[in-house]
Amino acid sequence: MAPGVRLTDEQRLDWLRLIRSENVGPRTFRALLNRFGGARTALAALPDLARRGGATRPVQVTSLDEARKEIATARRHGVVFVALGEPDYPPALQAIDDAPPLIGVRGRLDLLQQPAVGIVGARNASAAGLMFAERIARELGEAGFAVVSGLARGIDGAAHQGSLARGTIAVLAGGQDRPYPPEHLDLLETIAARGAVVSEMPMGWVPRGRDFPRRNRIISGLVLGVVVVEAARRSGSLITARRALEHGREVFAVPGSPLDPRAEGSNDLLKQGATLVTGAADVVAALEPMVGGRFERPLDEPAPITLPLPFDMPEDARTRDGITALLGPTPVAVDDLIRWSGAAPATVHMTLLELELAGRLDRQRGGRVALMG
Repeated sequence: MAPGVRLTDEQRLDWLRLIRSENVGPRTFRALLNRFGGARTALAALPDLARRGGATRPVQVTSLDEARKEIATARRHGVVFVALGEPDYPPALQAIDDAPPLIGVRGRLDLLQQPAVGIVGARNASAAGLMFAERIARELGEAGFAVVSGLARGIDGAAHQGSLARGTIAVLAGGQDRPYPPEHLDLLETIAARGAVVSEMPMGWVPRGRDFPRRNRIISGLVLGVVVVEAARRSGSLITARRALEHGREVFAVPGSPLDPRAEGSNDLLKQGATLVTGAADVVAALEPMVGGRFERPLDEPAPITLPLPFDMPEDARTRDGITALLGPTPVAVDDLIRWSGAAPATVHMTLLELELAGRLDRQRGGRVALMG
């Protein structure tokens, strides 16, 4: 393990309880820690915050016993929980605004510190696409990059196979003990032995459709750039590419036949300005200047349990109601909400946090929020 400040066992339990509690996502988690200075204090405040936000029933707070059971199950599977801000947490992933507060990792923690490239693409890939993905993954590994993908059928599996010898990272949409697809179980075990397997989801969690876009943001967050090999329009690979752009990462695309619908999405990426890739050298040339500094942080950086960020409790119910009244089903920028409400920014942010914990707020990318029915 890398040197640096780590959570205590008690803090890790509290972090796990908080992120597993109802309506607490990565952004909400960070806001709660910033407001209350620690997960234990935030846990105690959850019921009152949800009530103030208009919850119609008590918020479900994960118990200490439930958190202990999950950690025990994780240990039996060789999984350790790494917290945001700890030295073993991937520095590139830490840089995104919705980074998971805790990730479960099985395998080599050191691999998470290497510069990485994502490779994604079609599940029903062509033989040519599979061969290209395997080859470029192998060559990127030989160039010193860890290769990240999502363990899916097709291009993902080929990318993992090609980079096994040098280090590959599989990101799961479900729990570490519920891998998908089932035919990649043997591949997953090999990756765990030689590389690393990452998931933010609870142990025992069976992946659903909505969990795969969440998984994709971790893939794009872990890497310097994403290579798309054979992606149809409206595919999950294009979601990964879009998130990569939002994270400030490079996007690469492999050109395909205009007659093959599996290449329509990747060809569209090229029209939109993605870097054309015909071999690993194209990726290495673009990324080498970024290696060794873009996401560096001090080794003694403490876990982010006392980050100072002002959040004022809106004691005046009229102020809270006035902010809520400005919200509706149409997303609005938080900055515009602050301007039109006339309230202090810290008060607006706290009101939004209360609404979110009550299950009434839809927080979208780009700093936009909407009121749920």
